[in-house]
Amino acid sequence: MSQKPRTHQAGATALPAAARPQSPRAGDLSTAQSLPLWRQLQVTAAVVQAVRSGRSLTAELASVTPELRPGVQALTFQVMRQLGRAMALRERLASKAPPPAADALLCTALALSWQGDDAPYPVHTLVNQAVEAARLQRQTQAQSGFINGCLRRFMREREALVAETDSDPQARWNHPRWWVTRVQDEYPEDWQTLLGMAQQPAPMSLRVDTRHHSVAEYQAQLLAMGLAAQPVGASGLQLERAVPVHQLPGFAQGHVSVQDAAAQVAAPLLLQGREAGQAWRILDACAAPGGKTGHLLACYPNAQVLALDVDAERCQRIEDNLQRLGAQNQARAQVRAADAALPAQWWDGVAFDAILLDAPCTASGIVRRHPDVRWLRRPGDSAQLAQTQARLLKALWPLLAPGGRLLYCTCSVFRSEGDDTVQAFLQRNTDARMLPSPGHLIHGKIPTGLPVKHNALGEHDGFYYALLEKERD
Repeated sequence: MSQKPRTHQAGATALPAAARPQSPRAGDLSTAQSLPLWRQLQVTAAVVQAVRSGRSLTAELASVTPELRPGVQALTFQVMRQLGRAMALRERLASKAPPPAADALLCTALALSWQGDDAPYPVHTLVNQAVEAARLQRQTQAQSGFINGCLRRFMREREALVAETDSDPQARWNHPRWWVTRVQDEYPEDWQTLLGMAQQPAPMSLRVDTRHHSVAEYQAQLLAMGLAAQPVGASGLQLERAVPVHQLPGFAQGHVSVQDAAAQVAAPLLLQGREAGQAWRILDACAAPGGKTGHLLACYPNAQVLALDVDAERCQRIEDNLQRLGAQNQARAQVRAADAALPAQWWDGVAFDAILLDAPCTASGIVRRHPDVRWLRRPGDSAQLAQTQARLLKALWPLLAPGGRLLYCTCSVFRSEGDDTVQAFLQRNTDARMLPSPGHLIHGKIPTGLPVKHNALGEHDGFYYALLEKERD
């Protein structure tokens, strides 16, 4: 397993940032208007079928041809966000599921059209083109009549069919039933907000490297280009609308990085209250793709950082990120492909002053950015990942110098991957004490334990932070 919260399979290649909008919307389809809609629906359904069989959306979109990718990505994101409703509708239209390719195409059409006002195209156009998509490919040709009949009935009885599915929590909230139940149990006051926020496209947040510009100066540069942004956290800006990274001034020169506001908490929190200019020796234990590594180097100008990731391909992404951030950052960072849980294979025996452990998790806090995650996860995944998290904590704690700090974080809202894991660790390690920490960050909640107000815009992804300090001898 990779030493990083994964939303895709090991070895998968993520889309380049410029080709990966933060918030795919129906308007993104304009880039593919010259392509027939039936063809886009065929490819979208194939991607949906792959996700339903356990493959990641990121990896599948990377394999889509460039001319189809923008339209397919926008359609697929919308399908993933409405798949629970679509599956419930299909069960009422046909109690027996058709073959997988036909079922994926039918569910794709239902997901895109069940809310007429939010449909990317007129519903009758989607239905006609879905039937054409079925007729024009071998995998679904035999079921084209069945798909046509189901969709025509849906158009006639849409209001009644939707009302019938409202009592199904998977349809109502477009998350697996077990997921809905868990969030209800763990967040009895906020569960509806959490599930509802997961349905919204995520904002595009930037981290300004204040060694080049102040946040206000960079905000002014954006405004001069017609890009409105609001400050978030200590050095962040949240864009009013997402744009390709090549449009951001100074991006290629490392003046700014794309990083969610919740992830921007990590680097400054790690050594909060300590002298930033000291020559700290820092381990970034699960570092890919390198956003937090770059932030550590910016926060602590004399630090030496060892960045690990178990996946060599993902290590290359760290290297690429450091190269963009500049030669000085590259000189102060070492990148190694290694399993953080096996320090005998990579540790030189010199203790670290600080360790950042961004542990593997279900990624349940970033579903709005990766809407396939909810359909890929299984009820037992969280407990299994909690074991991995505990194993990493146990392996890395001895590498920390007395008086040193370890910041444990995950991009999960499930408590078994956050506070439960940390409390169990504290019970087993009497030389560890918890410093003021944000704990579970959720949408719309302003956390305590931070020097700067965060989440005032409700902009955070779901995250967990616990700052641990090792007692001195």
